[in-house]
Amino acid sequence: MENQKSKIVNEQSLIKKVGIIGAGTMGAGIAQVAATAGCTVKLYDTKTEALKKAEKDLNKILNRLVEKERIDTAEKERIQNNIQYVDTLRELKDSQLTIEAIVENLDIKKNVFSTLEKFVSDDCIIASNTSSLSIASIASALEKPERCIGIHFFNPAPLMKLVEVIPAIQTSEETLNISVKTIKDWTKTVAVAKDTPGFIVNRVARPFYGEALRIYEEGIASFAKIDTAMKEIGGFRMGPFELMDFIGNDVNYTVTETVFKAFYFDPRYKPSFTQKRFAEAGYLGRKSGKGFYDYSENASKSTAEWSSSSEKSKQIFNRILVMLINEAADALFWNIASAEDIDNAMTKGVNYPKGLLAWADEKGIDWCVTKMDQLYDEYHEDRYRCSPILRKLNRENKTFF
Repeated sequence: MENQKSKIVNEQSLIKKVGIIGAGTMGAGIAQVAATAGCTVKLYDTKTEALKKAEKDLNKILNRLVEKERIDTAEKERIQNNIQYVDTLRELKDSQLTIEAIVENLDIKKNVFSTLEKFVSDDCIIASNTSSLSIASIASALEKPERCIGIHFFNPAPLMKLVEVIPAIQTSEETLNISVKTIKDWTKTVAVAKDTPGFIVNRVARPFYGEALRIYEEGIASFAKIDTAMKEIGGFRMGPFELMDFIGNDVNYTVTETVFKAFYFDPRYKPSFTQKRFAEAGYLGRKSGKGFYDYSENASKSTAEWSSSSEKSKQIFNRILVMLINEAADALFWNIASAEDIDNAMTKGVNYPKGLLAWADEKGIDWCVTKMDQLYDEYHEDRYRCSPILRKLNRENKTFF
């Protein structure tokens, strides 16, 4: 029996036929990744206009790559020929792997999966690209839940190297192994995460936004000063307020609220009234022309209001950094992922300048514990509790790596 199992894994580990559900930006991007890797792809959507747009957008993207001499015209045609655009779910019947990339609504996803299962073979892996929903809940809609897994790409999928792979408690080892190998074959970096709210990236990154908002709400510094500190001292590509404006305050707030509720209202993930009000006012960021910054034509583009060498800017950076480190450490403490996968997730998933656990080693574990305890002593809020793993490493004079 064991030999038969191994044979099945070997035969299926090289996925050749892929179905993608949803022709939006993410679904189309995943289709491009799979097609580039040599898979034949069927991209499905109920809306014909979405399929036409996806095809048109891919042509533009590939033309730009040809212009930049990253691919030649033969490669462009090969990728395009690998993708077929379909408007019925039944067309995915010969897929070995299907990846759903539709609206973040549990009921809709479960309905799509239960319908899809009637068409595909028993061996087909059914995956969700969800960034926040329970994989176990999605899998429960299937008659064969062991075939279900989370495969979470980051936007834009062709450019971002990280993919989180999330097995549910129902997921079989074969499904996990095949999924990991397939994504690696697609030249992506895989981080395997436990099926918990936010997985790795959307959980660990919460303090980047939440603590920055808290610092602003306390009247310590402006949006621009906080952003300047994180960029000039920390080397982050964007400050937290610039990034929230880029993501969209409505989207970022909703993710925070979802994670907060999913963690039974743990104060570490408490949303901000400031961001809630900005979202309610329609100040969504770049897409609305105004957010924490004004993006209108005549608005001042400068965000730097002071030198990052000031003592206050260093305090701001250190406070946000230690909260990020503490969150990453807690993810390791709760076995959400390995230390290596956590650091890879943050550098390759959201372009952090360093892995947070490696950063903790660099700053010193004792520094991390001291900073967290200082915050707790000042506020006496559970939000600032130090992760047990930091205390343990400090006590034993050890590091993460």
